[in-house]
Amino acid sequence: MGRRALNARMPSPAALAVSVLLALAGCRTATAGPRAVPAPAAVAAGVQLTRVAAGLAKPVALAVAPGDDGGRLFVAEQTGAIRIVRNGEVAATPFLDLTSRVSASAGTANSEQGLLGLAFHPAFAENRRFFVNLTDRKGDTRILSFAVAAGDPERADPASEREVMHVAQPYANHNGGHLAFGPDGRLYVGLGDGGFAGDPHGNGQNPEATLGKMWALAVGGDGAPTAPPRMVALGLRNPWRYSFDRASGDLWIADVGQNRFEEVDVLTPAMRTAAAPVNFGWNSVEGLHCFRGPTCDQSAFTAPVVEYGHAEGCSIVGGYVYRGRRLPALVGRYFFADYCTALIRSLVWDGTTVRDVWDWRDALDPEHRLAQLSSFGEDAAGELYLLSLSGDVYRFDPR
Repeated sequence: MGRRALNARMPSPAALAVSVLLALAGCRTATAGPRAVPAPAAVAAGVQLTRVAAGLAKPVALAVAPGDDGGRLFVAEQTGAIRIVRNGEVAATPFLDLTSRVSASAGTANSEQGLLGLAFHPAFAENRRFFVNLTDRKGDTRILSFAVAAGDPERADPASEREVMHVAQPYANHNGGHLAFGPDGRLYVGLGDGGFAGDPHGNGQNPEATLGKMWALAVGGDGAPTAPPRMVALGLRNPWRYSFDRASGDLWIADVGQNRFEEVDVLTPAMRTAAAPVNFGWNSVEGLHCFRGPTCDQSAFTAPVVEYGHAEGCSIVGGYVYRGRRLPALVGRYFFADYCTALIRSLVWDGTTVRDVWDWRDALDPEHRLAQLSSFGEDAAGELYLLSLSGDVYRFDPR
């Protein structure tokens, strides 16, 4: 997901340096940063991945419902269904089945289409509303809202559907697809550049285009928009998973690169509320590097906080800043992964610099069986989950 191809080549996992960058008010300035190193043995020895669900059909998103005390995890399958997972058991009947609504290619090899995102309204306990992001039978992006069925908390009511946003897609890839509510109560929708290679329509740098942007939507308790969408960032290629830090309100965005570099961008609360949207530079730049020629003017662009090259992976998967209680040594660390190599890394960012870039793959997956990592998730307590298109859901647990 968020990849250029699901069967992309497997690059060498050579331990090359991660380029750590400073995001300084509208400019792109490199800084010599720490190399990625194995997580300290004393810390790694206390962390493991526990499989909490299996047999899902290409899971791509995990969410919990605010105010829900039933211990339920809601998992979106790329093929079109939302499943409830409780105590390791996957409910046989879907919470919502949209398989007839999503693109016909959903779930097939190399497809980036289908049911891609899921988020619950912050006031879900009162209004019972949630939102999905999917590509329809024509391949267009649709953001839809549904309500839970009256009298049955295990089912959604298909008749309650409201359309929140419709975006025509020129190609079948770079759909973005994630959804997340921010601390401001708005629904954040990250859209890729529309697909193909190199952003041929120039959507990333076109302020009039909907694609290649991060949008903040005000939605009411009935699931309907209450104001026009607000652009908070442009210059995105394919934001594959983004999340808000519960403590700081920072929005972390993993943006899939073209052929050379993967990157992680951050929007602080001040950046998100600024009068002008932040420009991350695609397709003038890829990571910190000029994309369309040997030189370019990067002065208007905001740098990623971290990038890595394609000797280490080829399709980034964004995660979360860990704010749970079960693993205190991980608090404040941002986690991300790579679809192609099952790379798992974490870092600490203090608002200006990155430090302690740790590799976790050998510690968490010593036999290297993890593959096709598609997404991260977070439960109500801030505990961290990892999803694989092979059908498994894992939780970061104390060993």
